[in-house]
Amino acid sequence: MHRFFVKDEYIENDVVEISGEDFNHISNSLRLQPGDEIIVSPGNSYDYIVELKDFNDKTVIGRIINKEVNQTEPEINVDLGQAIPKNRNIELVIQKGTEIGVNKIIPLDTERTIVKLSKSKEKRRLKRWQKISKEAAKQSQRGQIPNIKNIVNVNNKKEIDKLFSNYDIILVLYAKDDSYSIKQALKQYKYENIKNILVLIGPEGGFAKQEIIMFEKANKNNNVKTINLGTRILRTETAGLVALSSILYEFGDLGG
Repeated sequence: MHRFFVKDEYIENDVVEISGEDFNHISNSLRLQPGDEIIVSPGNSYDYIVELKDFNDKTVIGRIINKEVNQTEPEINVDLGQAIPKNRNIELVIQKGTEIGVNKIIPLDTERTIVKLSKSKEKRRLKRWQKISKEAAKQSQRGQIPNIKNIVNVNNKKEIDKLFSNYDIILVLYAKDDSYSIKQALKQYKYENIKNILVLIGPEGGFAKQEIIMFEKANKNNNVKTINLGTRILRTETAGLVALSSILYEFGDLGG
């Protein structure tokens, strides 16, 4: 059954109004008709089974015939701070990260990040990235659309302090002798007390030393841990997806 995300303001009692790109997809691409059923998700942990009723030139009206608890969202929130890779490969990270179960993605600007975006270009890219997240969420039957946040400069102390204030654990990918595996890092905590995790992935060449020092200075709650992903060298866009998958597996979301 096809899934669509609809904001709360377009759902009233048992009536749903769908317009814009989703209307075009329903009417022109899928060629659905009155009586056909779709899934509508407002991002509130519920899925609505909706029967399509009335079509006009710009909207379709549906009636909610059933309400179900969404079963696809992880019980833990894992946010991915991903240094922007070359060749628009962050689009792959957004698409696959959404499929795997990321909560949100924070693009990172680092010393070694090659892709540098002006404010106007950042605005256009964020709009495109959010659209990719939405399409991937629909395809993978997610109950919510992962939010793509504004770019964070990891060498800006205020931005890092603000970012780090929201998490129980912050895992920084940085290969060194005393870095932990993900399993070792998480074993130091009681899993039931962990609700929000941030994992930071550096660019090609990794985080610079002064950036690691910046992260350590922002470690107000002693919850920042450096981790590794084994002995093989992974591309930055691969590393983020592997780390996300490993964390969700450890919490039993991917069959762990």
